[in-house]
Amino acid sequence: MAGGMPDRNFLVTVFQQVDKDRSGAIDARELQAALSNGNWTPFNPDTVRLMIGMFDKRGEGTINFNEFGSLWKYVTDWQNCFRSFDNDKSGSISQPELKTAVITFGYRFSDQFFDVLMKRFDRSGKGNIYFDDFIQCCISLHNLTQLFSQHDTDRDGIITVSYEQFLHMVFSLRV
Repeated sequence: MAGGMPDRNFLVTVFQQVDKDRSGAIDARELQAALSNGNWTPFNPDTVRLMIGMFDKRGEGTINFNEFGSLWKYVTDWQNCFRSFDNDKSGSISQPELKTAVITFGYRFSDQFFDVLMKRFDRSGKGNIYFDDFIQCCISLHNLTQLFSQHDTDRDGIITVSYEQFLHMVFSLRV
């Protein structure tokens, strides 16, 4: 069933296990408790809020059962992606593995920028990015690229913006 939606009965069971307060909706705290990095570290709360925001169509800060199904597939797809770039099967992404992933996604950056990415998304400070921060890194790159592209009308990789426009871009972005 790779790539497809999991069985509905399975999803109902998982949803009920995650929905600890039986409210019929999952909030960030419940979702964080249910997600795993596979290394006993709690899932990054920023990544959890980012994912809830992506699937919360009602703007309530929670996801209902239907939204949960989409989020489950999304997390599973990211897990498969993460595993495919974790070449040494360490359970984390090293800088060379991150570089391979990001280049595979179509980005071209200097080694200095990969140092910046590692510093930003390596919460452990050990030279590794765990699953939750890998998701956040990739979503951030995607969102920032989309925002940049809106201003790069001639597609030359260079934009001219005022300081206020820049601040508006940064503060309006969900990262």
